[in-house]
Amino acid sequence: MSDINKDVHKPDLLGGRLCLDFANTVSWHDSSEKSQELLTSYEKLINWSLHANILKEQQSLSLLKKAESQPAKAKEVLQQAVELRESIYQIFSLVSNNETPVSKDLSILNEALGNAYGTMRVVPGKNKFSLELLNCEETLDGMLSPIVQSAIEILISEKELSRVKKCEGAPCGWLFLDTSRNRSRRWCSMADCGNRAKAKRFYHNKK
Repeated sequence: MSDINKDVHKPDLLGGRLCLDFANTVSWHDSSEKSQELLTSYEKLINWSLHANILKEQQSLSLLKKAESQPAKAKEVLQQAVELRESIYQIFSLVSNNETPVSKDLSILNEALGNAYGTMRVVPGKNKFSLELLNCEETLDGMLSPIVQSAIEILISEKELSRVKKCEGAPCGWLFLDTSRNRSRRWCSMADCGNRAKAKRFYHNKK
């Protein structure tokens, strides 16, 4: 387990923000029948974190080595990550539809936020201060803090919050930040769900 598996499936990072990419670690998220969990082990959580540039390879190896000696804790962190992921997904799914997130999901995010602030420090910059994350490899759940920070940054930004969308290629369900000038993006990927929608429309028109 202490080696990085470079052959695992790496989902495309199409969300535009870290927390949205994390929310998209389920294929066909809007389908109870087709959905496929991508974070099925702590090792896969580490591999995804490496893929998403949260961790560097040496940090990933360090965490995998720690997980070998603390399997119960690693399993607990995986469950925590999946619970956080689902709360983030539900929050932004409702936001994308101009609905208010439920209190349970906000509570889970707020609890994660409290834990995340324990891994941050304020550092001075040229003309302002900023939050800097401490070493992610120090604790097994270190990769979650940047994800929580990303979610909070969107939620407190009126501009970005209004651009969160859900892919119209049902039952894809993936979330993304629409950065197009006229806010016309409809799919997580034109090459995937976009082309599927075009093919379906062509078929019905021809029929």
